[in-house]
Amino acid sequence: MQGKLLVGVMIATIAGSAAAQSAVDAAKSSPLSASIADVPSAIVDMDAITVTGVQPGPGLWRFHKGDRVLWILGTLSPLPKNITWVSRDVNAAVAASGVVLQSPGLAVTADIGFFGRLSLVPSLFKLRKNPNGTKLQEVLPPDLYARWQVLKVKYIGNDRTSEKWRPVFAANELYQAALEKNGLVESGIIGPVLDKAVKAAGIETRPTVLTIKIDEPKETLKEFNASTLNDVECLRKTLDRLETDLAVMKTRANAWAGGDIDALRALPYDDQSLACQSSLTDSGFTQKLGIENIQSKMASRWYQVVDDALQEHKVVFATVQISQLLKPDGLVAKLQAKGYEVESP
Repeated sequence: MQGKLLVGVMIATIAGSAAAQSAVDAAKSSPLSASIADVPSAIVDMDAITVTGVQPGPGLWRFHKGDRVLWILGTLSPLPKNITWVSRDVNAAVAASGVVLQSPGLAVTADIGFFGRLSLVPSLFKLRKNPNGTKLQEVLPPDLYARWQVLKVKYIGNDRTSEKWRPVFAANELYQAALEKNGLVESGIIGPVLDKAVKAAGIETRPTVLTIKIDEPKETLKEFNASTLNDVECLRKTLDRLETDLAVMKTRANAWAGGDIDALRALPYDDQSLACQSSLTDSGFTQKLGIENIQSKMASRWYQVVDDALQEHKVVFATVQISQLLKPDGLVAKLQAKGYEVESP
């Protein structure tokens, strides 16, 4: 689940946290599609104002090898909050597919029931906090803390709750608040449309996530609460993004909504979520759980699920982050190396 934090997934899967489940939902995005005919249009304003109204979104990538076809929809987060995404091409591609593959990601699971989850609640309250009551000002270099304070006042206000949090959680709180104040959302635009298309087609959805099972969730959370993380870089990159990329983030979101692939190609960005994920997956704590080389393992899992699905079905629909489709050394190049021909939107 690119862009989504491992601990967010841990909370949702182990403890049933409703707040963290929104992170999981954002990573669940499903499949893809083709053209943009007959879609009602709204004016797309490509300045720092987010677009509204009905929008067509991007076209689909079509990969084919022999008689097998893989449709891929490139997803983006965040997107304008007040758009309605309508893509008849996606509906048609889903309807023609035998299975829809959900987006790649990471899931952490544990065999516990409802009462087991309740027993973890005390540990969850401690999860966000730095060990031993350490405050953010003590963890961050002075220059970084000064930058944090400026943006915190701007987007969160004077609430000092987050001053006790680990940098990775403070970064996420700040990022979410900044998106909200700028008319952007991480989830809720793509997922519901795809779910409706899948339901109408009456076909299977299949996860592509890499799943890691925790045998002792209570002890695991206890150990996490006592551990330190190398997560200062996560907060640094989040501040960098909000200071330099927020206006462009709106332009990028508008470009996705309007289906402007050329504009998206011209607006690459440094995704802070990778640094935030690494602060968790590269820590000594997570390595004890066997969580190492996560990006590579997640990619291998996705390709394996795609290969298996295309063995079973002539047409398969999938979703991945659009940045993976636009990078010169990204998904397109890798699928071409596997013998696929590609038709870009």
